[in-house]
Amino acid sequence: METNERIVITPAEKADHLTKELRRFTGTVTWFRHILFPKYLYTEGVRFLAEEAEAYWLIEMIFAFQTKPVIRNAGYFQAWDLIVHDNKTATLTCENGNCDLVFTHHLTFTDFPLPKVKMFFIHDTLLLTSEY
Repeated sequence: METNERIVITPAEKADHLTKELRRFTGTVTWFRHILFPKYLYTEGVRFLAEEAEAYWLIEMIFAFQTKPVIRNAGYFQAWDLIVHDNKTATLTCENGNCDLVFTHHLTFTDFPLPKVKMFFIHDTLLLTSEY
């Protein structure tokens, strides 16, 4: 007999699961294009993060910010950090290849399940640091 019980996991369990699963992404053989930003690519690891964390918005923000002159002038290598604060606000920052902070964006709310994530945007491709 089938049951329609729904498994509920805590935010801490979800974060733990994501952290463990993200470690398995080392390199990529498949790239994806975002329908709104066809110029840019993202990797399997980024896709997994977006799906599991319900965070396609993060990909969209990083791609949308590429139109800002300060971001375009950062060069072909960008390091993006999302830091989630205890009050569910967050800070998204971008550093250039010399580790110089070039951009900061404050989010007034997020339900992103991890306390932080770092991704690289290199030659128009967004990837997890482990995929570099």
